[in-house]
Amino acid sequence: MKKMFIALLLLSSLGAQAAPQVLPEAVQDALKRAGIPINSVGIWVQEKNAPAPLLNINGARAMNPASTMKLLTTTSALVSLTPAYRWKTEVYLDGKLDNGVLQGNLVFKGYGDPKLTIEQFWLWMLELRQRGLREIRGDVVLDTRYFAPLQHDPAEFDNDPTRAYNVGPNALLLNFNALHLRLIPNGVTTTALLEPQLSGYVVQNCVRTSTKLACHPNDAYSAHLEGRVIVLQGEIAADCGEVDDYFSLLPHEQYFYAAFVALWQELGGSVYGKVRAGNAPNDALPFSTHQSTSAAEIIRDINKFSNNIMARHVFLSVSGQDGVPASPLRSAAFVQQWLLNQGLNFPELVLENGAGLSRKERISPQHLAQLLQYAAVSPYSAELQASLPILGIDGTVKKRFKDCELTGHAHLKTGTLDGVKSIAGYVDAQSGKQWIMVFIINHANAARGQAAQDALIDWLDKNY
Repeated sequence: MKKMFIALLLLSSLGAQAAPQVLPEAVQDALKRAGIPINSVGIWVQEKNAPAPLLNINGARAMNPASTMKLLTTTSALVSLTPAYRWKTEVYLDGKLDNGVLQGNLVFKGYGDPKLTIEQFWLWMLELRQRGLREIRGDVVLDTRYFAPLQHDPAEFDNDPTRAYNVGPNALLLNFNALHLRLIPNGVTTTALLEPQLSGYVVQNCVRTSTKLACHPNDAYSAHLEGRVIVLQGEIAADCGEVDDYFSLLPHEQYFYAAFVALWQELGGSVYGKVRAGNAPNDALPFSTHQSTSAAEIIRDINKFSNNIMARHVFLSVSGQDGVPASPLRSAAFVQQWLLNQGLNFPELVLENGAGLSRKERISPQHLAQLLQYAAVSPYSAELQASLPILGIDGTVKKRFKDCELTGHAHLKTGTLDGVKSIAGYVDAQSGKQWIMVFIINHANAARGQAAQDALIDWLDKNY
């Protein structure tokens, strides 16, 4: 399979110069209306098994792909980790357990589980109670050495450190380190529900309901921390129903401990110590081990909903398999070598975090298409394609081409940043052919570029 794929790549590179250089008229018109020049777009369209592209516009240019970079992260992880891979989290007893009382520390050791949700954590804590643990006289110790120490500033990307998409990696990530806020209009006041419960913290709700406010405007309400008080302020529209949002306000260590204590006390347990970083006991067996869902399921969540922190964890995990702490640099080197091992040479590739939430990451439309071509003939092609949003059905393309002939006939990953709008994946045309399509816009008006991308999808479906 690998030799056949390399031969296809060679023919593709030879035929790239002969590909059409003129965009369909509908795409040109949409770009013109959006104020986006042709030299700010990169497009590559190629039939899945064809040796050369149908359309090549600036295909070799290194561009910021935004979240379509997740296609590289998830494809490399599917192959290198396998779809059945599961992340583990361990708990150790550093002390004697006697009649339900631990005379010592409870140690959690993380291995980078991308999706240890509060519901899964609650079930695991219930298991610890059933195993006979009730009272913890020592500290709660967090062992996060599986990931190398990371310098992460949640405000660095867009100066909005409380947004859930800016959460940094942690080998003991719990519930995405996020708080789920639900605001419910109630006359002139607003009811606020905040999950999960955090021991030692209280909520001060100052959000009002407004009859003059438009539906869900940006920055109409906010959440911030004042000591141990979670302050909610601002307003929501009276006629637009309930509002759901996510915030990250606490450092990983404090969030983990506050959520753990709240759940542990709810289950009838007690904790006397504090939280601190530390190491699991040497040569000791875990008291209990939690297993994550499979890599195939994790990757589905990443691509369907463009989850950045999960993508970062998967990116780090590919370099954490040899006993050396995982790091972004090691993962970037791993992915580059993995590509070369598959016969894929992407010299322009720049990887920072593997999630696409970056101003530095770069890949060309041609090479992103070659990755999709490789994935289409890999043993795990079904798993990757099933992870992509289905046009007009779910994920980030749920509202595009809804209730029409194209609904359900494309699996496409999207990406959006200020100045970047991208889409890449597979289009099943009316002809019965499957097409690989990559369309990246890097321009100040990129947010207006969806109509042009949709026009290309429509043109491809009807004409080829």
